[in-house]
Amino acid sequence: MCQVDEEYNALLESRSLPGVSRKCMKCKEGTAVLIIRAGDAFCRGCFKEYFIHKFRAMLGKNRVIFPGERVLLAVSGGLASSSMLAQVQEGLSRDAHKKLRFVPGLIYVDEGGASGQSLDERQRAVTQLEHLFQTTGFPYHIVALEEVFTLPTSVLEAVSAISESSASSYKTAVDQFIQNGGDSVGLRTQEPDSSLADAVAQLRTHDGQPSSCIPPADQRQALERLFASVKTLTAKEDLLQTLRHHLVLHTARQRGYSKVMLGESCTRLAVKLLSSISLGRGAALAMDTGFADSRFGDVVIVRPMRDYSSKEIAFYNRLFSVPSTFTPGLDTKTSDKASIQRLTESFVTKLQADFPSTVSTIYRTSEKLQTARSGQTSDADPASKCLLCLCALDTAVEEASAFSATLLSERLSQGMKAAGSSPPAPAPAPVLGSDSGSAGQCCSSSARSSGDGCCGGGGGGGGRGGGGGCCSSSSVRLPVNSDLKSLLCYSCRLTIKDMTSVDTLPSYIGSEAERRKRRLEMRKEISEFLLDEDEDGDEEQLC
Repeated sequence: MCQVDEEYNALLESRSLPGVSRKCMKCKEGTAVLIIRAGDAFCRGCFKEYFIHKFRAMLGKNRVIFPGERVLLAVSGGLASSSMLAQVQEGLSRDAHKKLRFVPGLIYVDEGGASGQSLDERQRAVTQLEHLFQTTGFPYHIVALEEVFTLPTSVLEAVSAISESSASSYKTAVDQFIQNGGDSVGLRTQEPDSSLADAVAQLRTHDGQPSSCIPPADQRQALERLFASVKTLTAKEDLLQTLRHHLVLHTARQRGYSKVMLGESCTRLAVKLLSSISLGRGAALAMDTGFADSRFGDVVIVRPMRDYSSKEIAFYNRLFSVPSTFTPGLDTKTSDKASIQRLTESFVTKLQADFPSTVSTIYRTSEKLQTARSGQTSDADPASKCLLCLCALDTAVEEASAFSATLLSERLSQGMKAAGSSPPAPAPAPVLGSDSGSAGQCCSSSARSSGDGCCGGGGGGGGRGGGGGCCSSSSVRLPVNSDLKSLLCYSCRLTIKDMTSVDTLPSYIGSEAERRKRRLEMRKEISEFLLDEDEDGDEEQLC
């Protein structure tokens, strides 16, 4: 029976809550002003030292950013990216104990066109961030998302870079930087003892730019058509992230930056890890959540805020008045089940409230992830990389695999025969229709290309003329979609699958897809005259 009136019941209900009236756990003297975790109480001064030291330790431990390098900071105006900008300002200030040795620049990608903001709302957000950028004195670049329709095809090419990741080369670069007085990247200062902050101030007069103008009407309409063709919010967020990375990568290459800093916190990476697994990006988790992402070759993406939780960042910005702005996104004011990313975020944050070690456990798991696929390197064959995210293709697997079983189940669910899973006979265009062909085709690829078969109808090859043959116009999109899917990883295939039309994609994606297809066709034509890697190695050993 329940004993409500017993004396021990009061002891069970009383719960000792942590208070801020106790002393700081670090200096043991100051009064604690915040509690990060259970038992981790900090005063104002010790928390600032702790926060700054964690940022410096992350950069110093990895040694990815060399002295004198130009680093592009991707700032969205949110809490994490604004805090990252404040740490860089602190590291370049004159009273810093150990100054940072790289040359920073800022970039903001205006995504208001994708989230349905008006031109006035977008202009206000750009004005606020531009005012914030001007106070830093760093060179800044404001780019509209509509500019993806003007990008060249070189964005989707991984450029090989000279590896300088060894400890000896890093020490050599530091010694050379000190000997040159901070002039290792050609920044001519007026005095030999001038700081790197002075060099950055001189850079701004050359690289600074006025407020971004309103994108042309045709580009705004093209962006609206692009996101209107995507059926789910999950695919929209994934596509938006891909296009954003392409814009930042192109700006970094165009302006001469070799590193890009992202303000992704520990909490954000924990959500990203689980959502990426749900979206089929398990093969790319090491690149998507690690400190350094070198998939692009000449430009490396780094995440120096990955050790901070969202709670720590919010407390720091609140205590030390770090300016930030809120910009609504695709998932603003949406329900928890609106997308996979939104559902995962809600799940992790609610679980973190009851179990404070949730985020740290997921984050520590991401630190142990590594990839053994050779296609992740920048020197790999472009055909072995995804067309959109430039990660290694995870679709080249054996028949006895989960991926092949998924494809077979998808074909059967669409009403296709089991025999249709086998690819058609080799044709002059082997990639076209490789995933949608069937064993019982009534017309060959040569007849379709000439328009003389039953599907020609006198109006273009491949059944595009709507001649009323067996290959009717209802499947006109299948060859195009399968053509593009053969160049994509599994996760990007799901994104394209949720699009009603791939014709709305930017032109540089289609141009690069056509170039890769031509190279694949050419390679297949001359495959009889090429030596395999194993045979080439055996001949070298014999010589």
